[in-house]
Amino acid sequence: MYILDAGARFSAVKFSPAFNPSRRRCFIVRSNLPFPKHQAKYQKELETAIDAVDRACRLCIDVKRSLFSSEEKILEKNDQTPVTIADFGVQALVSLELSKLFPLIPLVAEEDSLFLRENNLVSYVVSEVKEKVSIGDDKLSDSDVLEAIDRGGKDAYTFCNKPATYWVLDPIDGTRGFLKGDDALYVVGLALVVDNEIVLGVMGCPNWTGDSSDGSTGTLMVSHIGCGTWSKRLQNVTGKVSGDWTRCFVDDCGLVNKARFCIPESETWKSLPLSGLFDARIDSDDLHHKEILLLPTCCGSLCKYLMVASGRASVFILRTKTQRTIKAWDHAVGIICVHEAGGKVTDWEGDEINLEEDQSERRIIFPAGGVVVSNGSLHHQILEMISSVAPTL
Repeated sequence: MYILDAGARFSAVKFSPAFNPSRRRCFIVRSNLPFPKHQAKYQKELETAIDAVDRACRLCIDVKRSLFSSEEKILEKNDQTPVTIADFGVQALVSLELSKLFPLIPLVAEEDSLFLRENNLVSYVVSEVKEKVSIGDDKLSDSDVLEAIDRGGKDAYTFCNKPATYWVLDPIDGTRGFLKGDDALYVVGLALVVDNEIVLGVMGCPNWTGDSSDGSTGTLMVSHIGCGTWSKRLQNVTGKVSGDWTRCFVDDCGLVNKARFCIPESETWKSLPLSGLFDARIDSDDLHHKEILLLPTCCGSLCKYLMVASGRASVFILRTKTQRTIKAWDHAVGIICVHEAGGKVTDWEGDEINLEEDQSERRIIFPAGGVVVSNGSLHHQILEMISSVAPTL
């Protein structure tokens, strides 16, 4: 049964005083999916993705509880990016769940098993995955888990420059936040791409806190093309996703100096084009005309997409750096969640993000200048400001 409740509120992170949930339309729906199944062309894929991300979030919670009890569970990859058993465990778990029903759909993901093999860490990952995967423990071997991880690895599949259907997974976006041992946000993100169009996405953020009366934490955000973006609580990740779906909308801010901005934790406001027009402040009291509100840093890109899609932030700006590539899994699921919530995502020149530019592997995107994520109302203004300032930077 579908019940619409205009007084509903979306459980989310602590937000600034400027945020007013009553300004936006909000709906609650009580069902396994947030919309009738016949409306969703990729209904089975979405249900599978929801279940996989739910299981993955529970794996993250369990690993994080014991993260600092054993140094062997904290690893460092060759590129100095922190990675944990949870990254590999999530990739194996999601790969196994997807391959049961959709074995012919390729997976593009961040990790491969070589690092685990070289460091004799396979048993840790297998142990975590066995507890969460939906098949029996006796049917899951070490080689099954390693093959599941490698199914999403760099050399797993070649797309031969042709349109294709494939999954895009970020096992943990914001691993640095995951490793901090506090409430820094991190996200498990999964999207399905069909012929260069993102048709569904699921983001799970286990430590997303909000205004729920029962003290529960965590949120699951889902999106399906043409069906909107929705969320529900993860109920402390103690069991199956339950509760009510709530419709998500971007905020309605129409003035740049009234907007709430997110930027990458690796960048400063001064490194971005709009710094020539506005100073940034981290508190909302007595903002002047040439000042904007910069929200506290949260690790990873996907949590910033989640902030915009839920109306907690108005704009997320990322600048392309010559020394770093931009990975598809850091953006794919966020793009559809923002779009279906009423927002917009483009590069700095106003072009949509093209997931097929990396024609053979679909792992890298090449946005001109960088990425702009907004509530839609501000998008043209932001692009014009970037265009007027960026050539001088």
